[in-house]
Amino acid sequence: MNDALPTVISHNPADPADLLVRMPAPGAFATVDTVERARAAQPGWLLAGAAARSAALSAVADGIEAAADELAALAVREVGKPIAEARGEISRTVAIWRYYAQAPFEPTGAVHETAGGPGLLLTRRRPHGVAGLITPWNFPFAIPTWKAAPALATGNAVVLKPAPEATACALRLAEIVGAVLPESVFTVLPGGATEGNALVSAVDVVSFTGSTPVGQAVARAATARGIPVQAEMGGLNAALVLPDADIEQAAAHIASAIAGYAGQKCTATSRVVAVGAALDPLREALSEALRAVPVGDPTDPATVCGPLIHEYARDQVGEASRGLSVLAGGTVPDRKGWYAAPTLVEKVSPGHRLLREEVFGPVASLLAAEDLAHAVRITNSVPYGLVTSVHTADLNTALNGLDLLDTGMIRINAPSSGVDFHLPFGGSKASSHGPREQGRAALEFYTAGRTYTLAPAGSAA
Repeated sequence: MNDALPTVISHNPADPADLLVRMPAPGAFATVDTVERARAAQPGWLLAGAAARSAALSAVADGIEAAADELAALAVREVGKPIAEARGEISRTVAIWRYYAQAPFEPTGAVHETAGGPGLLLTRRRPHGVAGLITPWNFPFAIPTWKAAPALATGNAVVLKPAPEATACALRLAEIVGAVLPESVFTVLPGGATEGNALVSAVDVVSFTGSTPVGQAVARAATARGIPVQAEMGGLNAALVLPDADIEQAAAHIASAIAGYAGQKCTATSRVVAVGAALDPLREALSEALRAVPVGDPTDPATVCGPLIHEYARDQVGEASRGLSVLAGGTVPDRKGWYAAPTLVEKVSPGHRLLREEVFGPVASLLAAEDLAHAVRITNSVPYGLVTSVHTADLNTALNGLDLLDTGMIRINAPSSGVDFHLPFGGSKASSHGPREQGRAALEFYTAGRTYTLAPAGSAA
């Protein structure tokens, strides 16, 4: 192979010498050609009918379930996901395909009476055509699924461009889906920025999950073309702990949201805001909980915090905490692979990068707030607004005191990192652009509304 050509490379982050994928990137022309083949296949997929699409999505779920152990092991090897989380992701992936397998039978519109005279008014939703999906590496099966399944259920064809670090997972998913669906209805296109840009230039609807700078560029390019686009991007999520909270439970939830999968989730907790008298007991409980998090080999079922995805990501965790007051972690384990200990810091100045940027690693800042109003101001002070977790025993506070939070999702007495795939997912500000994904919201995003007027032949205009 000519090393001068662009290549797609994927390593095992727990053992960087283990190379899973090295292949030539297809390039822009091949990307556009892939989209055109998908466009040619799409009408047949739609016209096959609801029963055929439902049966196909159900069969995909069966295929993934049958290969669950293999797929979980592949996620562990390629993206360093701890095996317990990997198994959970595969279970969720199966559930998502089954959830959307029922969607082809959902109503696609409504019938209305005319304002006067004979006839009918109809509204109907139809697929856009070819959906271009650009997905990250951290949920290599679930995120492609929660984009592809609703797109396919509503009659679109799909071209998926995964992150290079998750290429092997995406190709294996394509094998399972391709064994069920007609040719070119679902295609995986490995590659990087060149292929991603070409995909956005050719498809009919775009769904992106990844970094904020890239997501904003994708949104601008799609908007310039006049096609629908959604972009799920960064998070700098806060956990608010009120004095009446169960401190031990809150510390356990927050520790899991900081350190789970080495903090490599857009819903991970990056800021911990202790309100009033909660500060001292939370400092002690959370520091202890983070020090107790099992860090190590992702194939070990006990591991919670495995390796980071690459060396640069590992180094960013150490650099972000350098010079701060470290309560837990702040070290790099002496072992093969790209590991960092779960880290909690305090006395962070307002302009520090931890309070402005998403590090995407197992590191969080402990901050103090005088009262709930102050905690809300701290939470809203960053450019992102994806999810906030709130820990309190006061139902009134939970239901009525948090309306000023600038986040798309609020989780009460639960980790910030949970996702309910049957409900809308998304945030505000720099975290999200465009309509929500997942749940029924996804079915609307992957279709366009039309209004029909049906008047009897020969009726007056």
